Amino acid sequence: MKLEKMEKITTGFYNTPIHKLENLSKKYGINMYIKRDDLTGYATGGNKLRKLDYLLKDALDKGCTVLLTYGGQQTNHGRLTAAVAARFGLRCGIIMDGAAPAKATGNLILDRMMGADLFFMDDTSFRYEEPEIKAARYQELVEKTTDEVVKMYEDAGEKVYMIPIGGSSPVGAAGYVMAAKEIKDQLQEMNVKIDYVFTGFGSVGTFGGLYLGAKYFKADFMPVGICVSHKTEEELLEKVDYIKETNQFLELGVDVSREDMWIEDGYVGISYNVPDEITRQYMYLMAREEAIILDPCYTGKVFRGMIEMIQSGKISRGDNVMLMHTGGIPGIFSESHSESMQHELWGETQKEFRL
Repeated sequence: MKLEKMEKITTGFYNTPIHKLENLSKKYGINMYIKRDDLTGYATGGNKLRKLDYLLKDALDKGCTVLLTYGGQQTNHGRLTAAVAARFGLRCGIIMDGAAPAKATGNLILDRMMGADLFFMDDTSFRYEEPEIKAARYQELVEKTTDEVVKMYEDAGEKVYMIPIGGSSPVGAAGYVMAAKEIKDQLQEMNVKIDYVFTGFGSVGTFGGLYLGAKYFKADFMPVGICVSHKTEEELLEKVDYIKETNQFLELGVDVSREDMWIEDGYVGISYNVPDEITRQYMYLMAREEAIILDPCYTGKVFRGMIEMIQSGKISRGDNVMLMHTGGIPGIFSESHSESMQHELWGETQKEFRL
C-alpha cells in the first residue's frame, strides 16, 4: 500500500521535541541533540506509539476487539499496546517469555493497571538445551500458547488482531518512516543540520523506518543502529529482509542494502535486558549532566554507543549527532535492574541526622 494512502489513528503527542544537550555538547566538544520520543504522552510514553498509530487503524478496520502481542516480561511495546487498548475500548493480551515472576515490578505493574491480560511461557523444561533444540522447543511453545490464547478470546466472542514483537511489521514501520519526515521538517525549522541519528537496533521497526524514511524524504541524516542484543550476520540479514519487505509494502521505491546501513554490535553489554554496569554508568552520565533519564535495555546502550564512537573517532567531532530517546524508563524499576543499582546509588551513600 502506498505510504501516502496509509491511514492512522494518532495515539500519542507529536511532534515530539528536539533539543540540544548543552552540557554534554560542551563536555565532548561536539554538537549533540536529542529527539524526545519518550514524551509521546500515554503510559509514560515511548516510540512504540508511532507504530501503533497504524496497527490500531488496521485492527479497527478489521473489526478486531483484542490486541494480542508478544515480548519479554518488561516489554515496553506490550505496555504501550495495553495503553492503546485501554484508550480505544479494546482488550489487550501480552504473551511473555519465561515463567510468571513471584511479584510484579516495572512494566508488569503498569500492564495490569491498564487491564492487560498477561500470559507467560514457562521455558524451564528446555532452557538449558542445546541452541537448536532450545529454538525448536521455544517455537513450539509460542505456537501452542498463541493457539490457546486466541481460542480463549474467540470462545468469549472476541476477534483477535495479532501484533508481532515490537510492533515491527510493515504496517507498523510506517510510523517511523513518517517520523523521519517529522525530524527533517523540525530540523529545517530549527536551522540545524544533523549528520547521524542514533537509535536502537532490536526488532528494527524504528531503525528500519528511519532508514527508509531518510532515503524516501531525502533527509540529510544517516541512522546509526546500536544493537541491543548480539546479532549474527545471518540475523542481521533477516532484519534487512524485513526492511526490504517494508520498502515493497509501502511502495517507497528506495534502494535497500546491508552495505549502506550503519549497524554497531559492540555496545550490547552482557546480553539483552541483563543488568550491565557499563550501561548504567552512561545512564548516570546523562542523568547528572542533562537530567534526562535513560533506560538500561535500550537507550542507555544507544547513548553509550554514541559517546564511545565519538571518543574513538568513528564519529568526527565536526559532525552533529542526535540520540533518539525511545522511552523504556519503567524498566529501571524491574526487580533485576533496580537491585543492580542499590550498591551504586544507595546504602553507604546516605547520611542520617538525629536529635
